[in-house]
Amino acid sequence: MQHPQTNKYHFLLGGYDLEMLEISQLLLANKQQFSDLHLSWGATLDAYTHVLSADQDVVFVGIELGIGSHTTLPKNYIEIDHHNEKSHLPSSIEQVADLLGISLTRHQQLVAANDSGYIPAMRAMGASNEEIQHIRKLDRQAQGVTDTMEQMALQSLKNLRFEQGVCVIKTPLEKFSPIVDRLNEKKLLICNNETLNYYGEGVGLLAAQFHNFITAHKAYHGGGQSGFFGTATGAFSETELNALIPQIIAHVAGT
Repeated sequence: MQHPQTNKYHFLLGGYDLEMLEISQLLLANKQQFSDLHLSWGATLDAYTHVLSADQDVVFVGIELGIGSHTTLPKNYIEIDHHNEKSHLPSSIEQVADLLGISLTRHQQLVAANDSGYIPAMRAMGASNEEIQHIRKLDRQAQGVTDTMEQMALQSLKNLRFEQGVCVIKTPLEKFSPIVDRLNEKKLLICNNETLNYYGEGVGLLAAQFHNFITAHKAYHGGGQSGFFGTATGAFSETELNALIPQIIAHVAGT
């Protein structure tokens, strides 16, 4: 990674999950300056306008933050992400470690694998079933999944159906991880009234087919060819989402 030769960074943390939590702890341990507003997925630099305007004598490092519509980028700015057009890059925590010139612990490496390639990536690095379950539980907790949500996930599983080999679930949950973690489907689509996520084989096809949504920040993808593709919350109406579901199924059905 190319970056200015300076130790004076100010990190700006994006949407919260286990990786972002671990990044904050890594920055604390290495005495790095950072701002953390415990934002949700899809957060932009607009949330940190007050920080950007207060101190320009640093290199700001935005982690998984969109540019936003009201923010002028500072002269020295580093963007760290591994989604959408940056999905070929290492996980964000690995990029932070590279920037600081430090090594990750095995736990942090598992967190990185989980965030960039989910359970298959953790298995590929030799993680045990116990380690995988532990990391997934920590990730759900970091995302704000409660015990009530875990029970709602169990109820939602009763509504699953299959369409052209794709497992489809409609749920009232805002967070889908407690459902995904309980299934082992190669093609899974979960939706509520405001958003949908597809997980599994054919993500690359969806990223190409709906590239205009991604560039318009109405959709996102990551995790490689068998990762995930999703729509930004509220970017589409319920009617539009219902029309999008069969299109997604048709594209991935033959993969």
